Amino acid sequence: MAKTAAQDPARAAPGGDGAPSPENYEAAVAELEELVARMEGGTLSLEESLAAYRRGAALVAFCQQQLEKVEQQVRVLDGETLKPLSSNAAPADSGDDL
Repeated sequence: MAKTAAQDPARAAPGGDGAPSPENYEAAVAELEELVARMEGGTLSLEESLAAYRRGAALVAFCQQQLEKVEQQVRVLDGETLKPLSSNAAPADSGDDL
Protein backbone atom coordinates (compact mmCIF):
# COMPACT_ATOMS: atom_id res chain seq x y z
CA MET A 1 0.00 0.00 0.00
CA ALA A 2 1.31 3.47 -0.89
CA LYS A 3 2.20 5.91 1.86
CA THR A 4 0.14 9.04 2.30
CA ALA A 5 1.59 12.55 2.59
CA ALA A 6 1.09 12.39 6.35
CA GLN A 7 3.18 9.21 6.53
CA ASP A 8 5.91 10.33 4.15
CA PRO A 9 6.87 14.04 4.05
CA ALA A 10 8.51 13.62 0.63
CA ARG A 11 5.05 12.91 -0.79
CA ALA A 12 3.57 16.11 0.57
CA ALA A 13 3.01 18.88 -1.91
CA PRO A 14 5.67 21.61 -1.84
CA GLY A 15 5.19 25.23 -0.98
CA GLY A 16 2.94 24.95 2.05
CA ASP A 17 0.46 22.46 0.59
CA GLY A 18 1.14 19.99 3.37
CA ALA A 19 4.89 20.03 3.84
CA PRO A 20 6.09 22.42 6.51
CA SER A 21 8.81 24.91 5.74
CA PRO A 22 12.19 24.02 7.20
CA GLU A 23 13.15 25.69 10.47
CA ASN A 24 16.33 27.10 8.96
CA TYR A 25 18.88 26.78 6.18
CA GLU A 26 20.74 23.92 7.85
CA ALA A 27 17.54 21.89 8.30
CA ALA A 28 16.67 22.42 4.63
CA VAL A 29 20.10 21.25 3.51
CA ALA A 30 19.87 18.18 5.76
CA GLU A 31 16.46 17.31 4.32
CA LEU A 32 17.76 17.81 0.79
CA GLU A 33 20.67 15.45 1.48
CA GLU A 34 18.24 12.84 2.80
CA LEU A 35 16.01 13.20 -0.25
CA VAL A 36 18.96 12.84 -2.62
CA ALA A 37 20.14 9.70 -0.80
CA ARG A 38 16.65 8.18 -1.02
CA MET A 39 16.35 9.03 -4.69
CA GLU A 40 19.80 7.70 -5.49
CA GLY A 41 18.95 4.49 -3.60
CA GLY A 42 16.54 3.60 -6.37
CA THR A 43 13.86 2.26 -4.05
CA LEU A 44 11.28 4.99 -4.62
CA SER A 45 8.38 4.47 -6.97
CA LEU A 46 7.89 6.87 -9.84
CA GLU A 47 5.22 8.74 -7.87
CA GLU A 48 7.43 8.94 -4.78
CA SER A 49 10.37 10.13 -6.88
CA LEU A 50 8.24 12.89 -8.38
CA ALA A 51 7.05 13.99 -4.93
CA ALA A 52 10.64 13.92 -3.62
CA TYR A 53 11.76 16.00 -6.61
CA ARG A 54 9.02 18.56 -5.96
CA ARG A 55 9.92 18.76 -2.27
CA GLY A 56 13.59 19.10 -3.22
CA ALA A 57 12.79 21.96 -5.58
CA ALA A 58 10.86 23.71 -2.80
CA LEU A 59 13.80 23.21 -0.42
CA VAL A 60 16.25 24.59 -2.97
CA ALA A 61 14.05 27.68 -3.38
CA PHE A 62 13.94 28.09 0.41
CA CYS A 63 17.74 27.84 0.61
CA GLN A 64 18.15 30.39 -2.18
CA GLN A 65 15.85 32.82 -0.36
CA GLN A 66 17.81 32.37 2.87
CA LEU A 67 21.11 32.98 1.08
CA GLU A 68 19.71 36.10 -0.59
CA LYS A 69 18.61 37.45 2.81
CA VAL A 70 22.07 36.87 4.25
CA GLU A 71 23.70 38.43 1.21
CA GLN A 72 21.51 41.52 1.64
CA GLN A 73 22.49 41.75 5.31
CA VAL A 74 26.17 41.53 4.36
CA ARG A 75 25.67 44.30 1.80
CA VAL A 76 24.09 46.51 4.47
CA LEU A 77 26.96 45.83 6.86
CA ASP A 78 29.52 46.33 4.13
CA GLY A 79 27.92 49.60 3.06
CA GLU A 80 27.41 51.09 6.51
CA THR A 81 29.92 49.55 8.86
CA LEU A 82 32.77 47.93 7.00
CA LYS A 83 33.80 50.76 4.69
CA PRO A 84 37.55 50.90 4.17
CA LEU A 85 39.32 53.99 5.46
CA SER A 86 40.41 56.44 2.80
CA SER A 87 44.16 56.90 2.41
CA ASN A 88 43.77 60.62 3.29
CA ALA A 89 42.13 59.96 6.65
CA ALA A 90 44.33 60.61 9.67
CA PRO A 91 44.55 57.85 12.26
CA ALA A 92 42.27 58.39 15.26
CA ASP A 93 45.21 58.44 17.72
CA SER A 94 47.89 60.36 15.80
CA GLY A 95 49.12 62.45 18.72
CA ASP A 96 48.98 65.70 16.66
CA ASP A 97 46.56 67.34 19.12
CA LEU A 98 49.30 68.34 21.55
